Amino acid sequence: MPLESTSARRRVHIIGGGPVGLMLTALLQTMGDYSISLYEKRSHYTRTRMVKLDTYLVADSVESYCIDYIDEENVEAVFDRTDLEEGVASRQSLAADLRSLLLEWTLGFCPLNAIEQALSQLIDERGTHPVERVVGELTAEDALAMVGPDDILIDCTGSRSLLRDHVSPAFGGESGEANLFKVRLEYALVVTFLYSRTYVCDEYCKYYKNAANDHYKFIPAVYRTYYDQGVSHVTGIVNITEAEFRAMPSRFDSQWLRDNLPGAAASMDRFIDCIKSETGGEILGELDIIRIPLDLYHARNVSSRKWQALGSGDHPFASSPAFLAGDSAIGSPYFQSISLGFECAMFLAGLIGQQDMPLQEKFDRYENFMYKQWLRVYMRSKMIKHNKDLFETLDDTLALLQKLHIY
Repeated sequence: MPLESTSARRRVHIIGGGPVGLMLTALLQTMGDYSISLYEKRSHYTRTRMVKLDTYLVADSVESYCIDYIDEENVEAVFDRTDLEEGVASRQSLAADLRSLLLEWTLGFCPLNAIEQALSQLIDERGTHPVERVVGELTAEDALAMVGPDDILIDCTGSRSLLRDHVSPAFGGESGEANLFKVRLEYALVVTFLYSRTYVCDEYCKYYKNAANDHYKFIPAVYRTYYDQGVSHVTGIVNITEAEFRAMPSRFDSQWLRDNLPGAAASMDRFIDCIKSETGGEILGELDIIRIPLDLYHARNVSSRKWQALGSGDHPFASSPAFLAGDSAIGSPYFQSISLGFECAMFLAGLIGQQDMPLQEKFDRYENFMYKQWLRVYMRSKMIKHNKDLFETLDDTLALLQKLHIY
């Protein structure tokens, strides 16, 4: 049965109860036309990393939406003004309880699990349209088996998406081809530490504190470094080679780094010593270090429109619409993806709520919107990577010239 059917209380399965899945649940819950089941493998929200939502989520005009000086031109180049105006209008129609939370979260940093807990509590405390909670891990086969012909399924399971390779007949199966375009930007150490004084991070700081480091420059992330109640939380990355990446365990302490990659450890120590000499503070506790590949990616198909186009068949998505949202659809390592996931959730919920819009148009509009978001993310991520490469060679003129591409 098509998505635009007028039958009441259609079932919606939202797989993944992280921030994007919770946001979609909260948005669809207020529409009242859906029976929502939310599936989450975790029984408690324990991720405490700090996040800061972008102010465009609560923008009240196109101008305030485009206020980011880095992102402004990309947004204006990719999106029509009517797209942006529709997005701003949809923000004004958010339920008051949800909009209040978004306004609070755009003011400063907040623990990720506090966002998840607040959304979860909001959903449970609303007096109407209760949501069915299902705790436990699903397989792709479980998810496909539970979908009825009149159901909607939304995959919010993150970068290791449960159903990404199932939403289109062109991927998965015997071919083994993934519904994914991925660019590996680099391999890196992600280093996080607590500092006892105020530490302000900017490009001047990054340069001068790395002046003595020929290699393994520590690059703090401006939007992941903040001061909170007497403690500075600092997160940054150090570029490493693929061979170094392969030789490391996934997580280790600073002593392991000193014993096995002393050049990187010495570079970190010099950077931290510069901070200490300027501000007189101390590192609190141990450095937290992990090694990760930094991947930029998007799903080539973010909906089941190609299954629907077949018109028949035994596959559940031939008769039931499915969508990818959040990190299941797009991801970048250089900036926090929750804001983008929330924006995509708002757009998707708005499409689903338009009962008179034909299903094919909903598919087409969502695919188009998500591809534009991918272009936005791709351009910004590549610019950050290029700038980072240039920054790391500022004191080596020949290396710098090799990285420049000038008309």
